[in-house]
This record gives sequence, structure tokens and C-alpha cells, in this order.
Amino acid sequence: MYHVFDHMGIAVRSIDEALPFYINVLNGVLEDRYTSEAPGVEVHVAVVRTADNLIELLEPTNKNSPIARFIKQKGKGVHHIAYRVDDLDKAIEDAKEKGVRFLEDTLRTNARGRKLIYMNPASTEGTLVELCSYPEN
Repeated sequence: MYHVFDHMGIAVRSIDEALPFYINVLNGVLEDRYTSEAPGVEVHVAVVRTADNLIELLEPTNKNSPIARFIKQKGKGVHHIAYRVDDLDKAIEDAKEKGVRFLEDTLRTNARGRKLIYMNPASTEGTLVELCSYPEN
């Protein structure tokens, strides 16, 4: 099974303040912007494509959202990296067989149809890693 780099999630206090850097300096293009108020998510998202990467800017919608807690604990910056797989259920099963633990409550389909789950950072040497698949997969 392949694991292809899909995107990087970056926690920001304000998407409006962060966007100029990604658009004007990195020559990115704003591809999408949406809000997810799902419990345990609660985030504004701006999707920016640079020449060869996809970046999700993540702004908390309230002080109790996971992104707000992340910023409070670690500050702004890289929140997670995501890898696209062809079959998310199989990828989870394969990883579990290798001893990887998951944050089971993060398994969901986002507002744009991407199915995803986060690995427990204890299994990834401290990095929050998302596995995801898309409806066309």
C-alpha cells in the first residue's frame, strides 16, 4: 500500500493574517475555505496550493477546539502531516498489525468528503500523522 504525502496542517491564530504569506510570498493559490463545527474539530480551514504542496491553515473557532488547545500548548505552527492512502480501512488495519495506535475518536469524513484518522503521536515519535483517502479512491 502506498502512502503519498497529501498535505500539511498549520495551526494559526488568524487565517486572514496568515494568508498573505502563503499567497504573496510562497505564490500559493487559495483553493478552498470552509468551517467545520463538528464536535472535536471546530475549525476554520483555508486550503492553499503552492507549486508542489497543499497546505491547510487551521484557525480555531472557539477556545476549546483542538487547534486552540494546540496553540495554547505549543504555539502556532505545524499541527500535523497527512498521507493519502488508497484504502483507509486497510491502511489502519495494516498499521495496527505493526503496533501503531490511533486516536480512534478522530475517524471521520470531513466537510469535503475526505475520510481521515490521526495516529497516536506515541506511535510516531511525537508527530501527529493523519491518514486520509478521498471519495474517488
